[in-house]
Amino acid sequence: MMKKIAVTSLAVALTAGAVMASATTDAEARRWHHQNGWAAAGGFVAGAIVGSALTQPRYYEPAPQYVPAPAYYGRPAPWTPEWYRYCSSRYRSFDPATGYFRTHSGRVKFCR
Repeated sequence: MMKKIAVTSLAVALTAGAVMASATTDAEARRWHHQNGWAAAGGFVAGAIVGSALTQPRYYEPAPQYVPAPAYYGRPAPWTPEWYRYCSSRYRSFDPATGYFRTHSGRVKFCR
């Protein structure tokens, strides 16, 4: 947090220094001499605004909870609720009415 404020303060100081260094002649330097305080005050205000915006807390949504998939040891018997869950989670093209799914090659196979 302090690093962001330091970087912001450095950027504001460099900007204010560039504004002050733009006077090229002695007459311009005398004319701008009394307005250097306004440049410094403006730089301070700009740095405070940008610095406070950078240090605001950010709220994130909580991470999704991991729910492990049910472990099947062997294949469930056909036409049971476990079989429906197994086949529909394993094969996206599974048709619960027929018990078949379509393979990548286009063949139709019964889910076992």
